[in-house]
Formats: sequence, C-alpha cells, structure tokens
Amino acid sequence: MASDDLIELEVLGVRRQSPPDQVVVLLLDLAGRRLLPIVVGVPEGSSIASAQAGIRPPRPMTHDLLVEVIDAADLVLVHTEIVALIDGVFHAALVLDNGQRLDARASDAIAVAVRTGSPVLCAPAVLDASAIAVEESTQVPAEEAELEQFREFLDTVTPEDFLGGEEGGDPGGGPAPRRS
Repeated sequence: MASDDLIELEVLGVRRQSPPDQVVVLLLDLAGRRLLPIVVGVPEGSSIASAQAGIRPPRPMTHDLLVEVIDAADLVLVHTEIVALIDGVFHAALVLDNGQRLDARASDAIAVAVRTGSPVLCAPAVLDASAIAVEESTQVPAEEAELEQFREFLDTVTPEDFLGGEEGGDPGGGPAPRRS
C-alpha cells in the first residue's frame, strides 16, 4: 500500500483502562474524525507518555536506544505505518529514508515515532475495523467541557500515573480496544 493511501493520525496520548493493567494509546484521525484506541502494555504506554512529556532518562531505554541506532546509521524515520489488524493484534512498520520497512508492534512503532516527531499513518481498513466515530458539532457544552478535561489529563499524565490509582473507563463507549 502506498503511503499516499494511508491516513495520518495524531497521537493524543495514553490513559489507563480497566482492568488496571491495561493502557490505551489514543490516536485521532483528524480528517475522518475517528478515534483509534490501541491497548498496549504498561511499559510501552509509559514509554509513549514519557516521550510526549519530553522526559529523557539518564540512560537510554529501549525505544530511545532504537532512535539512537537509527541516527548512528545515518538514517531517518520517515513515518510509522499501522498496516493491519490480524486476530486482534495491530501490526505496524517503521519506514526509513533508505526505503527499508521494519516490521514492528504498533506500540513500539508509536513510541519511536513520538521520539522522532515522525508521522503515524494508518491503513484505512484498520480504521474502518477498529476506530470509534467522534461527534463534531453535535456536542453539547457539557460534552465539550469533558473533552477539554480529557485533553488536560493527557497533557499532565506521567509514567508514574500507571503504577496505581483510580481506574479509567472505555474511551467513547465503543468496542473493546485490542492489545498490540
């Protein structure tokens, strides 16, 4: 599939999901106004949240190391693609500037993309199968306030927030997100 056929997503952030050990990465299709929730492991969710918050550990973690290896090889991550949903598992690829495509778990691909500022693209079929529609102008003020509170939460969430505390709910009331 050509990258022109793919849809760009914005990585909104991560949130804890019930049961307590589930973390959901929320991706927004700005053009189609759809939300793609992907359940990831706690370490991957923490890695994504840390990168979004600009936190750099004193020693590189796995995703930081991968970015350093890409840089040391004098390569650039052009973009990340979420290419398929097979048996409930999201499949992704890292696309490098030399034309190489590296198979990856969606959670790892997103963590690397966040660190490099690279776009996250998604196959339309994946969005059609798993995305939740986001209402536009029909939102009442209370819903808009709730959405703003959620965005503020995403801006302030830290990796430590995933170690305990209050449980979250299903984002948007849609189908259960799948683990990557």
